[in-house]
Amino acid sequence: MIAFVFPGQGSQQPGMGAPWADHPSFELVEEASNVLRRDLTHMLTDADSEFLQITRNTQISTFLLSMVALDAVERLGVAPQVCAGHSLGEYAALVAAGGLAFDAGLRLVQERGEAMAIAAEAQPGAMVALLGADLDVARAMCDSIPGDLWVANHNSSTQIVLSGTYDTIAQVEARAKEFGVKRVTRLKVGGAFHSPYMEAARERLAKAITATKFYDLEVPVIANVDAREHVAAEEWPTLLANQLTHTVRWEETIQYLRELKPRLVLEVGPGGVLTNLMKRTAPELSVLSIATPADLEKLLAFVASEGPVDDWATSHQGERLYGTERLVVAPSSGVFRPEAANCVVGDPVFVGQLLGTIGETQIRSPFAGTLQGMIALPGERVTSGQPIAWLTMTDQSALEN
Repeated sequence: MIAFVFPGQGSQQPGMGAPWADHPSFELVEEASNVLRRDLTHMLTDADSEFLQITRNTQISTFLLSMVALDAVERLGVAPQVCAGHSLGEYAALVAAGGLAFDAGLRLVQERGEAMAIAAEAQPGAMVALLGADLDVARAMCDSIPGDLWVANHNSSTQIVLSGTYDTIAQVEARAKEFGVKRVTRLKVGGAFHSPYMEAARERLAKAITATKFYDLEVPVIANVDAREHVAAEEWPTLLANQLTHTVRWEETIQYLRELKPRLVLEVGPGGVLTNLMKRTAPELSVLSIATPADLEKLLAFVASEGPVDDWATSHQGERLYGTERLVVAPSSGVFRPEAANCVVGDPVFVGQLLGTIGETQIRSPFAGTLQGMIALPGERVTSGQPIAWLTMTDQSALEN
């Protein structure tokens, strides 16, 4: 089992799209720009931190880069068996799971950002992260400090995010030591998200969600509001609308994933925030962040070797996949059928050796080497350019001798 998780607001960084600019998956940015009639290329490559912190820009930029990274992962033939997304990331998870079309996701995320920004202007607020505090401590602060204050994100057993007015958040910062909180960090966001202050946003977003076509999911998505799997299309309009005013139950989501014992958890998108939370909460799981094209190399190595990422890093001593190694890629799209006798891991591969077929098209290795792993599965539908096999390079004359 492979799980995909998608980051939320706060993971954005200036220039986060620049490393992807020459990758084929970056074509999604132009498509998204045409759908929303905005210059999203500039937003991902050149916009500064102040611009990206504006809610209207933060959400669409984070979602879109997650889509670019998802497309890149899918081109490698890697697919999830379960998905989850932190707040905004839930929309990316739904696209990955087949429950929401890409263009529909773009429009919903843009409307979500607009609705939340307007609600925050009407009822200003702030958010603060408590580090070294558990849920009981956070609830005690909410009960003890007068005014509007709520648990917004239950991120882990030691990280809680509170939402409230500027005054109550200031009191949280002033009284943190009194409650034994190790550190407090004011979040750079535009309002008191995941609280009753977002009720107006929920009502506006609900109208857009009602007008959006949802599909039964191909794989389940673990929802923020109840930390449970959902696959039925009719459930998601309510789940997404309620998410704006309810606590993000991410700690419970991690525990749910932990019980599933996935072989690998991929954080697909910018930042790596969820990767760090996962490593601290469930250290026994293999976790990998796909934030740049360079991260795809580690993913390929993991899939080919079927070994833990950390073990791979140790045994390869930092070796890059494209140094002495090569990928055999699909020459066309279609269903892959391997030539079993020629696809034995550890066996030598000669130039021109038949590795399989896609329809009537033969897939022959352009390289000589040792087969390290088959990336495409028998019967899997692949696209042109998608990696099929992974070889360690050797000298052709040595094989002939």
